[in-house]
Amino acid sequence: MSMTISEKILAKHADRAEVRPDELIEVEIDFALGNDITAPLAMEAFRKAGAARVFDGDRIALVPDHFTPNKDISSAMQVKLMREFAAEFGITHYFEVGRMGVEHALLPEQGLVLPGDVVIGADSHTCTYGALGAFATGVGSTDLAAAMITGRIWFKVPHSVKFVFRGKLRPWVGGKDLILYAIGQIGVDGARYQAMEFTGEVIEGLPMADRFTMSNMAIEAGAKVGIITPDALTEAYVKERARRPYAFYESDPGAVYARVYDWDVSGFEPMVALPHSPQNVKPIQELPDIPIQQAVIGSCTNGRLEDLRQAARVLKGKKVAPGVRCLVIPATQRIYQEAMREGLLEIFVDAEAAVSTPTCGPCLGGHMGILAPGERAVATTNRNFVGRMGHPESEVYLSNPAVAAASAIAGRIVHPDAV
Repeated sequence: MSMTISEKILAKHADRAEVRPDELIEVEIDFALGNDITAPLAMEAFRKAGAARVFDGDRIALVPDHFTPNKDISSAMQVKLMREFAAEFGITHYFEVGRMGVEHALLPEQGLVLPGDVVIGADSHTCTYGALGAFATGVGSTDLAAAMITGRIWFKVPHSVKFVFRGKLRPWVGGKDLILYAIGQIGVDGARYQAMEFTGEVIEGLPMADRFTMSNMAIEAGAKVGIITPDALTEAYVKERARRPYAFYESDPGAVYARVYDWDVSGFEPMVALPHSPQNVKPIQELPDIPIQQAVIGSCTNGRLEDLRQAARVLKGKKVAPGVRCLVIPATQRIYQEAMREGLLEIFVDAEAAVSTPTCGPCLGGHMGILAPGERAVATTNRNFVGRMGHPESEVYLSNPAVAAASAIAGRIVHPDAV
């Protein structure tokens, strides 16, 4: 039987020759993770189950990244629980302030999630690791608890949907624009519990940072995973990071897909998702005049070094507009250091932007960038629901880093060429 890449990975981890969509299967996991919102709930369930040990202390990561640096007493208590749990149960990969990062940028950087893996995380954007050719997906905190005990989890095998991107990208257009376009076309439930498989010559030419961005936002279309076939670029990324063996899989020529979308993206301009949904997408040239009060460049979607370089190209020698707050958040400590060595941080500070230690803070309206009533933000984050970044009467517009940087300079949402 011909299988897709997702089906092959699940079959291998279920110790079966093949699997079919809609089957219920139990699989071994390679890695599990939780953060400061979800892990404490999983830890509580873990203790209620009476577990005496985790399945493998080297195959679990706990990353307090949402409300850190701790914004209040409650968040400090959450992180304290995680720190003590990691020490008690010998969890090797506990990352806190000073050595941490936004989890979905940090774990690939550390070589902890790899091609061919089955990865679960109590965070919806765990699907990010599909960019490496892994079957990676978000689960609930109770499922995380069970997996921490047993090293196993059950899935319904998802149907796969193929997205073929052809053509040649124009300047300032990248992975964020491609995934926004796809979500705009199929809707926020257009791939519900399905595997989005990104293919085509454009995907093959994308750097890893853009691939991570696309897989990261698969969940915004309701997908179980957003996966890309690993190639030489993937190998170059993982070979010096990997802490254990990995495997490359690819879909068979005769694999069956629920649907196939085929788009020539040669004429695409940067895309922007308007409030209050990631599917409310328009090319930037179709937007009316939209003043902003905040720009956020960072998150698990667009906080990698390549994203910061793009923003710095736009901001260099310019100033953030009066009345606009521009927040730049490198996704990990290593990215922060590399940006510092390249002079990117100096460019941001000279432009009167604020540079933060790694945190998810503003993305979910946690801290360090909360919006007041009537304020608008353009952000490189992944969601723009009502109240996502603060007051329910505020608005969030999603864009790529160049658009966010240009908008910070102009004080309104504009094309990078406009500044």
